[in-house]
Amino acid sequence: MSSLDSDIFGDKKLKDLFQEIYNNQKKKEKQISSLIEELKPLIGDIGDATLVVPLIKEYLEIGVKNDEQLIKMATIIQRCLTNTNNGGDGSIISDEEKSQLLDEINKIQDELNKKEK
Repeated sequence: MSSLDSDIFGDKKLKDLFQEIYNNQKKKEKQISSLIEELKPLIGDIGDATLVVPLIKEYLEIGVKNDEQLIKMATIIQRCLTNTNNGGDGSIISDEEKSQLLDEINKIQDELNKKEK
């Protein structure tokens, strides 16, 4: 069985999650273009623009954050499946990556301690 065909929750498969991410991007692209076209006639001067542009910006940010969460979830699941398929225990990160993270944490802690002194 391919890792893309593995069930991740319920009937949802990893390939379905990737498809959803792709579809969200395409849908969002169309929605944003449509929204901008609808708002263009409403902008008569700089004052109007200062009211409308933040709305567009907020809409874009919400969409990006939602997609980022889906992408992160897909990455975690894919790493677990890959590790399991390669005879691992299903851990998200390897022992080497854990060691690197601990080293980085220790460096940051040392820097914080130096700043406090």
